Amino acid sequence: MKVLVIGSGAREHALCRSLSLDPAVTALYCAPGNAGIAEVAELRPVDALDGAAVSALATELGAGLVVVGPEAPLVAGVADAVREAGIPAFGPSKEAARLEGSKAFAKDVMAAAGVPTARSYVCTNPDEVDEALDAFGPPYVVKDDGLAAGKGVVVTPDLDTARAHANACERVVIEEFLDGPEVSLFAVTDGVTVVPLQPAQDFKRALDGDEGPNTGGMGAYSPLPWADPKLVEEVLETVLKPTVDEMQRRGTPFSGLLYAGLAITSRGVRVIEFNARFGDPETQVVLARLKTPLARLLLAAADGTLADLADLRWSDDAAVTVVVASHNYPGTPRTGDPITGLDAVAAEDAPYAYVLHAGTRREADAVVSAGGRVLSVTATGDDLTEARERAYRAISRIGLDGSQHRTDIAAKAATGA
Repeated sequence: MKVLVIGSGAREHALCRSLSLDPAVTALYCAPGNAGIAEVAELRPVDALDGAAVSALATELGAGLVVVGPEAPLVAGVADAVREAGIPAFGPSKEAARLEGSKAFAKDVMAAAGVPTARSYVCTNPDEVDEALDAFGPPYVVKDDGLAAGKGVVVTPDLDTARAHANACERVVIEEFLDGPEVSLFAVTDGVTVVPLQPAQDFKRALDGDEGPNTGGMGAYSPLPWADPKLVEEVLETVLKPTVDEMQRRGTPFSGLLYAGLAITSRGVRVIEFNARFGDPETQVVLARLKTPLARLLLAAADGTLADLADLRWSDDAAVTVVVASHNYPGTPRTGDPITGLDAVAAEDAPYAYVLHAGTRREADAVVSAGGRVLSVTATGDDLTEARERAYRAISRIGLDGSQHRTDIAAKAATGA
C-alpha cells in the first residue's frame, strides 16, 4: 500500500516513522514534510490547505491511503476532497472537524450527547465577556472559539489579562476552571466503532513547574502509572462513544482521530476540549508504545472496517518525549539557527531514543531551525525513569543556540509524586 501523509510537524514525523516500519506500506510520501521526515519518506511539495492539490498529488502517486495530519487542512475540508477523488482518507470531514474548529460547536455536541464538561458561556461582545468572567471568577479560562495553533487558551488569575484576551477574539468560550490533573486520550473511529488508544499526559506551560506561558506542548509521557485502570473504559463509555454517536445522529459522522483532552476533577472526568487529529507531543509517546501495525489501523478507520480489526497490541515500555523549542518561543521564534548533534543521537542513543523533527529545514549540508517547536526527542524504557534518562541524555547531545526545553517532563510520575 502506498501512503501519503499531509503535514510537516513532529506529529507527522512520528506517523511517518511508524508507517515506515509497517511491512504493508510499500511506498511512503509526505507533503510538504521537513528535514527529518525526509529520512523515512519521500517529500513532495503541496499546499496542505488546498484540497484539490492534495487529491491531485494522491492520485498521481497512486496512494491507497492519505493521512491528513494537522487541524487546519481538516477544517478546510482536505479529507473530503481526497475521498471525492476515490481515495481512502484518514481524517474527519470539514463538517465533523468543527469539533476542533469551533469550541462553541463542540460544547453544543457535548450538551446533546450528555458528555461531562465544564460549564461555559459563548461570548461575542465585551458586555457578555464581563458577565461570564464575573459569573465564574478566577482563575479565568478564556478560549478563542476558532483554531489558534494551540495558543488560543488563556488560564489566568488576572481579570485584565482574561478580559484583554477575550476582547481580542471575535468569539470566545469562557468556562469554569477544572481542577485536577489533565489526560489526553486518543481514539480511532470509523464513525461507528470507536477504538481507544493508550492515555498520555502532556505539558502545556513553557517552563519547569508548569510556569510560564501556554504553548502547543513541551513534552509528554505514557503510560500514566497514577491513573485509574478503568479510566480508558470510562472515557470510552461516557465521552468518546456518545460523541461519535451524536455526530452520526446529526448526519455528519466523525471518522479519523478523536482526541479528548480531559481533566480528572474532584467531581469526576470532564472534557476540556476535543481535537480532530493526533495531538503533538502526545502522538510521539503513544505511537512509540503501539505494536499493532499503524497502516492497517488507519485504513480500517478510513474504509469503515474497524469492527473487524483485532484488539490493539501495546508495549509494556514507558515512553517520554521532550520538546526543544527555539529562542523566544512561544513568542515570535528566532529561526535559521544550525542544529548540531543529530548524528550523535542516531549513533549513540538509537533505537531507544530518537529525534522527531517539527520546525526544521535543510540548508545545504546543515539542518536549521524553522519554527517555534523545533524538534522533540522521544525515548522508551522499562519504566518512566529509564525513558526520562534516555531522553535527556539524547537532548544533551543536541546543540541549538538559544534553545529551551523543560527538564521536568514526567518527573513527578516517575517518582510517584
